[in-house]
Amino acid sequence: MHIKCSRIFRGHHKSIRMKIYTKTGDRGQTALFDGRCVSKNNLRIETYGTVDELNSHLGLANADCRHADLHELLAQLQRQLFAFGADLATPHDSKNASKIKRIGPSEIAFLEQHIDAATAALPPLKHFVLPGGSPTASRLHVARTVCRRAERLLVTLMAAEPDGPDALIYLNRLSDLIFTLARRANQLDAVPDVEWLPENPQPKAPRPSRPAPRGRGR
Repeated sequence: MHIKCSRIFRGHHKSIRMKIYTKTGDRGQTALFDGRCVSKNNLRIETYGTVDELNSHLGLANADCRHADLHELLAQLQRQLFAFGADLATPHDSKNASKIKRIGPSEIAFLEQHIDAATAALPPLKHFVLPGGSPTASRLHVARTVCRRAERLLVTLMAAEPDGPDALIYLNRLSDLIFTLARRANQLDAVPDVEWLPENPQPKAPRPSRPAPRGRGR
């Protein structure tokens, strides 16, 4: 049996005047998009809350981005993530499931296209890269780690509530794109990537000497 939270808004979205405080969450409860009331520490809430956190980090990275193409791409990703939050807030068995546009192959292809384009503009990756570089790149590296955390939470959620694979694939690709965009941001800002190199590399083992060939007996 599902408990219903009180309705906050009614009517067409254009006529809704949003109130900042509603008092409906004062007891640690919140509502999914179908009105179902759940605890604020519910795994689904934790998952799409982390996606919201990721979106905020992308906004922070974009705040001082000086490159028009990268700026617009980050804004597009933020819009996608906002819609993705609605996807995650609506379980597939929800009565409102058919009203939500799900993340799918087209969004995944969009990410892959931009990964390929950014990678083509970058020098080959020869070493592991430490988070850092320019301010924009550093903030994107933080966003990447938040994306990975959202992915781990979604894996746990899907183990409890089986779902289609597209949402998980999307987060996996998105973390790859954000990593690539962090490198691209460094390149555009003329700041080198911070490469990780072992402090005390192990010396190569000497090659065993070959025994001298025996001469023929005299």
